[in-house]
Amino acid sequence: MARACQPGSQGKGWEMPFSVSEAAERNKGPILGILTRELARTRHVLEIGSGTGQHAVCFAAHLPHLTWQPSDLGEYLPELRERLPLEGGTNLLPVIELDVRADPWPVGPVDGVFSANTLHIMSWSSVREFFRGVGSVLAVPGVLCVYGPFRYGGRYTSESNAVFDAHLRKRDPEGGIRDFEALEELARRQGLQLAADHAMPANNQLLVWKRSG
Repeated sequence: MARACQPGSQGKGWEMPFSVSEAAERNKGPILGILTRELARTRHVLEIGSGTGQHAVCFAAHLPHLTWQPSDLGEYLPELRERLPLEGGTNLLPVIELDVRADPWPVGPVDGVFSANTLHIMSWSSVREFFRGVGSVLAVPGVLCVYGPFRYGGRYTSESNAVFDAHLRKRDPEGGIRDFEALEELARRQGLQLAADHAMPANNQLLVWKRSG
């Protein structure tokens, strides 16, 4: 595993008082292992929901063949604008503000889209807009990679995910762990075909859809 993607490694700006997501620290290495293969032919990736920026810094550093476009909403932008120039290289672009409900999205065509732990904190209407927006910016060929917990056939993959889902829905009735089959239908409507479903640590998955000519 590359050093900057090991848990506890914060990149060259580690000493700065930036926010740290413990989940992102744990999962960035395993995710990178999959993205290295799935994005091997990709050149320009849009990340939806960059959060603390830990994924953006790690993945851009270890996938130097592509440019990485981070994005998020207002509350995360000030720290991202400070952190990314300090910790990122030349292939990590300045963060942009992107609300998945916007139409059109403020970004040109890309041949890759990545998002981690976002669909279960969005409303279902925003999840539909997520796929609509991906369909509008993803080139042919193109790759969509989505990381997080999902249900299959209406069933959770673990008891801990069931508990987590109950917590999410109590906090926001419109949130919650999404059904794989429902996401697959939204992807198909955008001309995306499921290419891989990778089992990940901590009862998560990394879903990969592709758009081919």
